[in-house]
Amino acid sequence: MTNGLRPARPDEGLAVRDLVRAAFAIHVPRLGREPGPMGHDWPACVAAGEVSVLEDARGALAAVARLVAEPDALLVETIAVRPDLRGTGLGRRLLAFAEDEARRLGRSRLRLYTNALMSDNIALYARHGYVATHEAGEPPMRRVYMEKHVLSPPSL
Repeated sequence: MTNGLRPARPDEGLAVRDLVRAAFAIHVPRLGREPGPMGHDWPACVAAGEVSVLEDARGALAAVARLVAEPDALLVETIAVRPDLRGTGLGRRLLAFAEDEARRLGRSRLRLYTNALMSDNIALYARHGYVATHEAGEPPMRRVYMEKHVLSPPSL
C-alpha cells in the first residue's frame, strides 16, 4: 500500500504542509481554532531535515513525521496521516520509526505533547506505550505531555 519511509525532499515542503493541514482539519471544530501544526513553516521544517514521509502506491504523500532531536530525548513534534488513509497503520508505522530514530540518535526517551481535547491522539499514543507525565495550559490550549522510554539496541 505504501512505499518506504524516507526524508522529505526540499521540493515537498508545500505538499507536506497541505497533508498536515488536511490531517489536522478534523480537530478545528473541537478546538475552535487550528492546531499548532497547521501553522508551522513546513518548507523550513523540511529544509532543516526534521520531516520524513511515507508515500502511497502512486507516489503521493500518505503520512508525515516531524522529529526534533533534543539533548535528552527525541521530540515527536508531529504525526500526520492523510485523511483517506486513517486507520491503515501508517501512524503506528511512524511511531515505530520514531523509536528507531531515538535509538539511532542515542536517545532513550521519546517525548510528545498533544491538545487535551484530542482524545483520539492521546489514546493512540497510550496504546503504543506513551505515558502522560503532566498537563499544562488552559482550555482550549491545555496540552497533555507524554513520554516513552525505549531500550537501546543490544551491544554487539
